[in-house]
Amino acid sequence: MIQIDRETFQVMLHQIMERFDRIDRTLERMNKLKECLEGDTLLDNYDLCQLLGVTKRTLARYRQKRYVTYYMIDGRTYYKASEVEAFLNQKGKALPAKLKKRMDVQLKND
Repeated sequence: MIQIDRETFQVMLHQIMERFDRIDRTLERMNKLKECLEGDTLLDNYDLCQLLGVTKRTLARYRQKRYVTYYMIDGRTYYKASEVEAFLNQKGKALPAKLKKRMDVQLKND
């Protein structure tokens, strides 16, 4: 059994609470971000790579050649699901049903 004194416990608890506060601020920022982008589902690089079945480098080429519209927010790259759907339609492919369903639910809630 590990024993710690009261002061050490309070320091540890304070650190945990600070971490929760940072997470809370991040979630608030993400919610505000979602409102700024007309409530559209945002995809990050990982999501889009998985969706398209391409590498990060290929995705970078798509951005460079302006095949896909992207947004830089807090140093991270995001894509609107509706714009990705338009890109896929242009290429003759369909948006996966799981993502399409999630977008439809969000549109109904708005």
